[in-house]
Amino acid sequence: MDVMGFYRKIRQLEKEIEGDHAVVVSNETPDGGISGRTANVPKAIAARMVAQHHAETARAIEAGRKRELLGRAQVRLLSDGDIEALRGALKPAKNS
Repeated sequence: MDVMGFYRKIRQLEKEIEGDHAVVVSNETPDGGISGRTANVPKAIAARMVAQHHAETARAIEAGRKRELLGRAQVRLLSDGDIEALRGALKPAKNS
């Protein structure tokens, strides 16, 4: 993770938030967090929360892409007999 870039993003987001406070809305979480709850927080905290959300979303997208690529990977195991048959097929025929 690019820590300097993360904090740069927080500072940029903080500048974009008007006023001293912002209203944030919660998302549902696997540990029991309820979606739709609102809270009035200082803009520094709001900016950090937005930056974390963006980072988590980017990680989830990247993980999905990796799963998709792994699903496309095809591997075939060859037996010794298969390998010998391939070698035999690749050898040029001897002219008698």
